[in-house]
Amino acid sequence: MIKMQVIGNLGKDCVVNTVNGKNVINFTVAHTEKYRDSQGNNQEKTTWVDCAYWTDRTALSPYLTKGKQVFVEGTPEVRSFTRQDGTAGASLSLRVREVQLLGGRGEGGVPSASSYSSAPAAATSHSSIPTPGEITEPIDDLPF
Repeated sequence: MIKMQVIGNLGKDCVVNTVNGKNVINFTVAHTEKYRDSQGNNQEKTTWVDCAYWTDRTALSPYLTKGKQVFVEGTPEVRSFTRQDGTAGASLSLRVREVQLLGGRGEGGVPSASSYSSAPAAATSHSSIPTPGEITEPIDDLPF
C-alpha cells in the first residue's frame, strides 16, 4: 500500500456529491513549499492535490471551506491527460482516508484539531477525550 500525507490550505469550498448511492466530499488542497534556489533566491512551489473523501460523515463539509488548513491522508493516484493544445499533463489526486482540520483563515469557532476518518466510528471516537482542565488523575501515573 502507498500512503500519502498532505498539509495545506483548501483552494475552494468543498463539494458534496452522491455517486452510485455513496457520498463523496471533493476538495482541493494546495501545499506550498518554500526553498532557496542555487542562486540564493527565495522560491515557492505549490502542489495542488485533488481529494475525494468517500464517507457518510458529510457533516464535516461545512467546515471544509476555502483557506482552511487541513491534514489529509490517503492513497495517491496520478492521472495523465492531454491538454487542448496537445501537450501532456498530469494531476495528483488522493483517495482520502482521514481528514484533520488544523485551522487557517477565518476560523470562526471551528474546532482546531477535529479528526475525521473513514475507519469505523467506534475505533475513532474522539468525543471522550478530556481537555487538560478535566484530567483528575496524576499525570505521572503511567500504565507501563
